[in-house]
Amino acid sequence: MIFTGFWGIVLGRKTRARVEVAMPRIALLQSQTFDSKEESLRHHHGLIRQAAAQGAQIVVTQELFLTPYFCTVEDTSLFDLADPLPGPITEELAALAGELGIVLIASLFEHRGPGLYHNTAAIFDADGSTLGFYRKNHIPQDPGFEEKFYFTPGDSGYPVWDTRFGKIGVLICWDQWYPEAARLMALGGAQVLIYPTAIGWLPSEKAEWGVAQHNAWETVQRGHAVANGCFVAAVNRSGSHGGTEFWGQSFVANPYGQLVAKAGIENEEILLQDLDFQEVEDFRRIWPFFRDRRIDTYAPILQRWRL
Repeated sequence: MIFTGFWGIVLGRKTRARVEVAMPRIALLQSQTFDSKEESLRHHHGLIRQAAAQGAQIVVTQELFLTPYFCTVEDTSLFDLADPLPGPITEELAALAGELGIVLIASLFEHRGPGLYHNTAAIFDADGSTLGFYRKNHIPQDPGFEEKFYFTPGDSGYPVWDTRFGKIGVLICWDQWYPEAARLMALGGAQVLIYPTAIGWLPSEKAEWGVAQHNAWETVQRGHAVANGCFVAAVNRSGSHGGTEFWGQSFVANPYGQLVAKAGIENEEILLQDLDFQEVEDFRRIWPFFRDRRIDTYAPILQRWRL
């Protein structure tokens, strides 16, 4: 939706200046796991088209949407799942974004060079152009999440993408726990932080820690929304694979950290939400966290540890 208005002043007289406030609709594709990349791609083509038909202008896949969450084991043969970026897959997704006139964020397994692999998000604008790539910076290593075996830490920094439908920051899964990453993207102008995700419960932990684990995941991201005065959108998988029960519950939080949209746990779902970016400006005027930052005191944050 586009609203126009307000007055400009030129040479001492009032003239009508066109000011646009975008309120795009975002779609989070909370999906299941498929047996092959071809099947997943075909299925997601349908989901993306369905989301666009429902008015979505920004469409986001879950983390590593083309493949199972293969990082539950260390297996060198699984590197064959990766794709060169740019390459045929980005050409296909860019064409789809251009055809539908949407901004598309797709999380992919990147083969960058011999023995060099990344967990990467590709960002496509509504004209079908490839704006660039974000490579996951923070790489976890836990039982059931053997990501350091597969992924090299990202070197793309923390870019903010100025798309047709707003300024977007994209971070990936483990990145969502780090306030520094969210802050840097907000300082780059991001109006919404988007987190493609694959996270869930291990059967041995769910009974004792399941509720607490999910609460921590949701709460820390809602805190990023408040601390940075922006929207946060996290899209997770559903279903089970490789011993992990993905907890779904994709969500959108507004700048107050309130959940304005939330998906269920078990089922595939297209979660839709309109983002009124005027709320970002309004919130930052009332809660001027950026104004009151004491940047002259923060140098120790660059240390690994303070004694």
